[in-house]
Amino acid sequence: MPISDPLAHAHRVLDAVRSGVMHATTDVVAHSWTRCVQEHGLDPSEARRPQVLGGMDLPTRQRRMAAVIDCARYEMTTLYQQLGDPQLAVVLTDTEGVILHMVTSRDYERVVQPLGLEVGAIWSEAEVGTNGMGTCVVEAAPVVVQQADHFLSQYTGLTCSAVPILDPAGQMTAVLDVSSSSMQPQNHLLVLLHMTARSIENRLIDLRFRDAHPIHFHSRPEFVYTLHEGKLVVDGDGRILAANHSALVQLGSTHAELRGARLEQIFQTTLDDMLERSQRAALHPIVTFRANAANRFFAVARLPAHEEDPVRGAAPGRVRLPPPAASASPRPRVPEGGALPGVTFGDPRLAAHLATAQRVIAGGSPLLLHAETGAGKEVFARAVHACGSRAHHPFVAINCASLPETLIEAELFGYRAGAFTGAEKGGRRGKIVQSDGGTLFLDEIGDMPIALQARLLRVLDERMVTPLGTDESRPVDFQLISATHRNLAQMVREGTFREDLYYRLAGIELQLPPLRERSDRAEIIRNLLVEEGRPDAALTPAAWDLLLRHPWPGNVRQLHHALRSAVALAAGAPLGVEHFPSLNGPGAPALAASPATATPELPYLPPEHAQERQSLLDVLEAQRWNVSHVAKSLGVSRNTLYRRMHKLRIPVTHNG
Repeated sequence: MPISDPLAHAHRVLDAVRSGVMHATTDVVAHSWTRCVQEHGLDPSEARRPQVLGGMDLPTRQRRMAAVIDCARYEMTTLYQQLGDPQLAVVLTDTEGVILHMVTSRDYERVVQPLGLEVGAIWSEAEVGTNGMGTCVVEAAPVVVQQADHFLSQYTGLTCSAVPILDPAGQMTAVLDVSSSSMQPQNHLLVLLHMTARSIENRLIDLRFRDAHPIHFHSRPEFVYTLHEGKLVVDGDGRILAANHSALVQLGSTHAELRGARLEQIFQTTLDDMLERSQRAALHPIVTFRANAANRFFAVARLPAHEEDPVRGAAPGRVRLPPPAASASPRPRVPEGGALPGVTFGDPRLAAHLATAQRVIAGGSPLLLHAETGAGKEVFARAVHACGSRAHHPFVAINCASLPETLIEAELFGYRAGAFTGAEKGGRRGKIVQSDGGTLFLDEIGDMPIALQARLLRVLDERMVTPLGTDESRPVDFQLISATHRNLAQMVREGTFREDLYYRLAGIELQLPPLRERSDRAEIIRNLLVEEGRPDAALTPAAWDLLLRHPWPGNVRQLHHALRSAVALAAGAPLGVEHFPSLNGPGAPALAASPATATPELPYLPPEHAQERQSLLDVLEAQRWNVSHVAKSLGVSRNTLYRRMHKLRIPVTHNG
């Protein structure tokens, strides 16, 4: 809601502009207020609604910005899902403040439409005064405009955060904004906005330079193939065509300095050499060094997308390059006989559980798995599916803890076209419908909102699904496997999980052992090395001892990550304890590392804090751990940032 006294707000704004004393706001907002009065002639007490483009003006702009909108559409929906607040809108504007695309709920759209927050509206400063979108366009920098920071009193019920989106040449091409009626934590929101903008920019580079060679690199091997990697695109002669934001930060260069330079002027290698070495390493990061410097990087060079075989390899006559290792947990295909590559059940207890599970699903009963995080619940569920009669039908997984409460229902049951603004035009088939004939795996079922549990129970009883926004139901047939790390029986006693659903899920319950209790750890290590393209990799006796004795609080997921990083660090040499710095094994040297990798076992953090911790680490890494720069980029004081780092278990000192 806007402030209750618009006239007092107007006096406050005008007095601040006239006196030049603005204690209650930021410099960015203060400069904007001054522009609104002196350049745009606006009155803060005036009721203004932004102009909305009519006729062919909006379609013409959208066609001109089609590439940006296409690259942003998915990322905006993902950001909306991450935030999980029905009282907000994720907005994309052009550099004149015209809203081109918006993702929000139908209910919130009805709330903000009278304010002019709609596709086609012009939210420039000249039109509606200080606001996230228009002020970001002017500043060409991240902006936070909280409630009373708005110039016009009618918009003081909104809080807006916005960041610029740059084109491959480094010029601002659009603005990404989150406008909300609730007070989201702005430092965390800005981090997510930055990450989303970077993803959109990376997509724009890929779209524009389809015929170029992408070079993926980072100073830490585990960040290659992630959002935080540096990316260069080079032509066939090795000349740089474009670079993403992370590449500029890591190399300490500008777009102008990199564009047109040859690859060997940046790294101590040529394009052909990097392509060949990347192939030999099965597209895992290889070591390279900055030209004329000792800075070490881990890099992968690939062929242009259209020259690579869609399954594996390259066009005839070119170097064949296998695809990179998946960053997520393995999703094995279903081979003959139901065996799963890279998966071992040599532990007697786990093998017995698999045999039990096969008998259970043969009769169509549901299966409930209990295990620690990272212990391989989904891998086990896929093995059960692969060994059953439904093996050649879909295996569909959904993590109930990874989606905001407002979107789990849409993901499970689907929705018709137009269920919410910015959704897919044709609607979406829900996960339950997608699993028809196969297996539906509900991971972290204990995190499902209790209001949604009743709907799931009805589907399990009736085997009928009704998508959101329609009264039409359709029959479904699926094998149900659920998993959790929680004590569901205890949750039933506490009233946070439905008793009838619990007994419907638990046809039989199996407790999967953690990695530290499994007797087949050595076989798991060998299989994971095969997955990493290093079946012949040798480990020193000390390394074997380290890996077999480590308690593995992160289970198989942590082991896989440790081996992947070690393979990259070893660069073909035998794996020793020095290649596992994050495990802090006996005799391991103190390798340079950021706090993100220096602490072997972190105290437990709730999922939302763990995500915020990683987001803040990413910003610290990008700013080379300059706390002053990080605080400024997030719009907070150094003391506030220090308190946040302490809360998230991030060491203040950095030796990298």
